[in-house]
Amino acid sequence: MGITVLSLCDGISGGQIALERIGISVDTYYASEIDKYAIQITQKNYPNTVQLGDIFKVDGKKLPKIDLLIGGVPCQAFSFAGKQLNFADPRSKLFFEYIRIRSEVNPKWFLLENVNMKKEYKDVLTSYMKVEPLRINSHDFSAQDRDRLYWTNIPFDSNYIPNTETVEDILEDEVDSKYIIEPRRAVLVLEDEVKRRKIAVIGSDAQANRIYSIHGKSVTLLGDAGGLGAKMGIYALPCTNPGYIVKRQNGRRFKPPKSKFFALTAQDRHGILTNHFIRKLTPTECERLQRAPHGYTEGIPDNQRYRCLGNGWTVSVIEHILKGLNWH
Repeated sequence: MGITVLSLCDGISGGQIALERIGISVDTYYASEIDKYAIQITQKNYPNTVQLGDIFKVDGKKLPKIDLLIGGVPCQAFSFAGKQLNFADPRSKLFFEYIRIRSEVNPKWFLLENVNMKKEYKDVLTSYMKVEPLRINSHDFSAQDRDRLYWTNIPFDSNYIPNTETVEDILEDEVDSKYIIEPRRAVLVLEDEVKRRKIAVIGSDAQANRIYSIHGKSVTLLGDAGGLGAKMGIYALPCTNPGYIVKRQNGRRFKPPKSKFFALTAQDRHGILTNHFIRKLTPTECERLQRAPHGYTEGIPDNQRYRCLGNGWTVSVIEHILKGLNWH
């Protein structure tokens, strides 16, 4: 016999992937989600998912007994990286919907994810959740740097071996040249940022223009971001032969470009970025960063795949937490 799950702001159902991987059977999985692309991904992979629609319209009193309540309400209202509008932001209302529904369904277990935030905001969420949050960075479970808070009453095993993967480990062996970015202006090495894996910028030092090393964890995937780096960041890969990228470069192959290929050749006294090319991550590589199954988000436009993955969970983190359910 399996468990009954309710997932609020379900996204692409990372919770279902995690439960499946750790061998916990699910009788019914209810999902509250309004994004059509996220729902399309979920129903492609888990067609038995019961979609409930808008969280504001979910009536927990009409649902059967819920064993596990999970959710990752949108985090922009509390993020250090955002405007930090906190509880004045309409998006924070989703947190209070989570609290309302939790009281209605009274689950045996619950899990809520959000970004790391100012202590004053965190304390408010904690007062409603009535448990102290776990602070977990995805870099311990994947090749992605993703700092998050998890409020849960599920026993957590802190004895784990940290994941040592880097961006280089999740790169595809062959990608289309459309992911390569042609430099448009001088690249400057940022001495004080090297230790943070940010090794250069194209033009102004905005998030979308920053170039990162593949020899470390990735930057956090984002659901909403624009510019050259969009939602996944830009990375510098060594280039052995800038005039002929069909040949393998650093052990990887690129499909022929539609236009002439240019290597990035910029060097200062640190000698960091010479004879490199820069490119975006592919949707498949972003799936690997979030530890989603290969091809999980296929079937929708690439820009929507990036967005849905950026809004999702790092599945391996959720796996580790849910192992504490000890369901028999």
